[in-house]
Amino acid sequence: MDAVLQALADPSRRTVLEILREHPATAGELADALPIARPGVSRHLRVLREAGLVDVRQDAQRRIYSLRPEALVPVDDWLQDYRALWQNRLDALHTEIARGKKRCP
Repeated sequence: MDAVLQALADPSRRTVLEILREHPATAGELADALPIARPGVSRHLRVLREAGLVDVRQDAQRRIYSLRPEALVPVDDWLQDYRALWQNRLDALHTEIARGKKRCP
């Protein structure tokens, strides 16, 4: 999970994942969407591959990258306890707001 979190820490890599969430893409297509040089995109793709967040397949001369969403499951599981904490706080806030509305004419 640490490798995934480290990969997610970079805004350019998160942008790559957002693009790949919508559709597979080549390195060139990803480079066109980012304000960095193509070698930088290649380095980001390598980090994402090593973290297990993207797959790559060869299609003739092109490499097609796609998202591996299952790599995010451990992070989602880890965040579940924090979601429950916030949900409880939001429920309490909702209750207090409802009580305030009943008191106000």
